[in-house]
Amino acid sequence: MNVADAIRLKRAVRKFQDKPLPDDVVHAILNAGRRSQSSKNNQAWRFIAIRDKSILKELSACGDWAGHLAGAALGVAILTPDPEGKFQIMFDAGQAAAFMQLAAWELGVGSVPASIYEPEKARGILGFPDEWHLRIALSFGYPLDEGKLAAPPKKGGRIGFEDVVHWERW
Repeated sequence: MNVADAIRLKRAVRKFQDKPLPDDVVHAILNAGRRSQSSKNNQAWRFIAIRDKSILKELSACGDWAGHLAGAALGVAILTPDPEGKFQIMFDAGQAAAFMQLAAWELGVGSVPASIYEPEKARGILGFPDEWHLRIALSFGYPLDEGKLAAPPKKGGRIGFEDVVHWERW
């Protein structure tokens, strides 16, 4: 699959098969995030890869809409320095997340992000140091509905190109 197809076909997947991801697939996903670009090449992120179902279940309670983490084969917590600092920090974390999700999609693995609204609760679960912060986690797994991987783009689900893009000025 090429990048254009991955972008066009990628879907949010919140329900996963109860099937582990092979180590090489997990490493490919994490490496895609590690290789993503960052402002001034700071690489101001760290990842916690979580496969333990009990930890994923605990983490799923740290966000109002993070329940999908409990059913994932892999959760990835994206840690950053203080997100209240430079705006680039969260932009860079988002790029790492996007790279991981596109790499996963190419490998037949679905994903979706989760906002972590209780970051201190998450810190207690995952045990990361005080200088790191968690606001975004990703769920990965083989889609329960395998048809999502080959489904054509949805009609009408996206704002039209002409409504989003303005040329030279608004």
